[in-house]
Amino acid sequence: MAVMNNIIIVIFLFLALVSQCYSQCDQFLDLHFTQNPTGAKVQGKPEWLVNISTTCVVCDFREVSIFCLGFQTVEPINTSILGKEKGGLCLVNNGRPISRSHPVTFKYAWDTSFNFPNIISKAKVVCFN
Repeated sequence: MAVMNNIIIVIFLFLALVSQCYSQCDQFLDLHFTQNPTGAKVQGKPEWLVNISTTCVVCDFREVSIFCLGFQTVEPINTSILGKEKGGLCLVNNGRPISRSHPVTFKYAWDTSFNFPNIISKAKVVCFN
């Protein structure tokens, strides 16, 4: 009986820690996606600067994917920064962490800004406590 109680306590503590971590940062609230014109032109098309960042201090986000179906650019983007996946998704930063101190930025050039959705398709939240 004591062994069973110890197992239950360990499971409870583990779940409490996990839920505490994931309640501290939320991919839909704490990942931010902005884009602004740089003022430059590439092959006659305006250039745009995209920034994907987080304000969360205790967690980072890994394996972030965004919807990018129809995205076009005349300016090459390193596929380790924005790589095409199946289903109209693009993997950001080759799945590596996006943290408060390490945002991801890239530039692209097209006639108009691409309407990247403000919703991140998927991401894994990893906390440090």
